[in-house]
Amino acid sequence: MDIKSNDFAWANITMTVLGRKLTGLRGFELSKKVEKEHVFASGNEPVDIGEGNKTYTGNLKLLKHEVDKLNDAAQVAGYADITEVPHTLITITCEYKKTTVSQRRVVTVIGAGFTELTTSMEQNAKMSEVTLPFLAMRIVHSAA
Repeated sequence: MDIKSNDFAWANITMTVLGRKLTGLRGFELSKKVEKEHVFASGNEPVDIGEGNKTYTGNLKLLKHEVDKLNDAAQVAGYADITEVPHTLITITCEYKKTTVSQRRVVTVIGAGFTELTTSMEQNAKMSEVTLPFLAMRIVHSAA
């Protein structure tokens, strides 16, 4: 999902994970891929395009304190961190619109499983960002 600054205002985005609004969201990427390939028969030109599997991936770029809150919630539920929470329990919802009076759009990520948790810091950094990549069962786009 590629959102350009002239397509929406960042101030009009709300993202929730596990029912909690993310206040430390710095960026995100949501991706749906469909395997496609040419189908050949007689001759040397394709006769069709065949479709195969669909995959859903993405990542959330969060401030470190936001990741700490997700990990705290995971630990309260009995998991070591957010990467060990089963994907069946995680839904990500992104709501956005171009202006405050525009139609609201919603992207729902169903069954998100976070795959990596990296902690890093840099000298003289003003903030610490963490990117959480994930796999998902489905990504649904809708108008609300």
